[in-house]
Amino acid sequence: MAFSDQLLEEGESIWEAQKSHPFVTELAAGTLDEAAFLHWVRQDYRYLLDYARVFSVAGTKARDEETMTHLLGVAHEILDFEMDLHREFAADYGIDPADLESVEKAPTCHAYTNYLVRTAHEGSIAEIAAAIYPCGQGYLDIAAHMDDLLEDPESNPYTPFIEKYTSEEFHEAVDWMRAFVDRCGERYPGEHEAMREAFLTSAKLEHQFWEMAYTQEGWETTAGKTV
Repeated sequence: MAFSDQLLEEGESIWEAQKSHPFVTELAAGTLDEAAFLHWVRQDYRYLLDYARVFSVAGTKARDEETMTHLLGVAHEILDFEMDLHREFAADYGIDPADLESVEKAPTCHAYTNYLVRTAHEGSIAEIAAAIYPCGQGYLDIAAHMDDLLEDPESNPYTPFIEKYTSEEFHEAVDWMRAFVDRCGERYPGEHEAMREAFLTSAKLEHQFWEMAYTQEGWETTAGKTV
């Protein structure tokens, strides 16, 4: 069994929890509260900036030219394409770029991005591969699940979200990430436990990201006031 499949098998319960999360099921039904979706747009915009940084740092740790080129290329693709797509999502709802850029990270987004950036700087290339994998494979699998639940694409305002993460281009991106994990698993057998920990930590944070968006999480005190 490929190492990426072993990781997915170990993370199966987390994947199932994501698929049944109300953010996911309500988005597929077209009934998701617009405010929750916009919270996701804003937070994911901030997340992607750090995700690009992680790929950039990973590129400096790669030992072969092809991997270095691809990792740095992904960082560029995130900044050049995915960020534009988020700006388009935001513009459709009347949110301008300045608003996106000034958004404060919610606690979960803060925890997730800090974890990824720290892993990029302190971890091995194998740990980085495992840490970034749940985002790519997770969105592909969850979007495919949403697509299965989708009843009326024409009337669902969130169909573009599903189409983005089920696109051929996204499939190809995730295929590369999966192969990257498998190469690292083969080359660095002594890193398997560290890779498992990195993968499962990111997978759990992926689940919490849906929850963060759905509850519109912010920095609140016990008195219920945002600080």
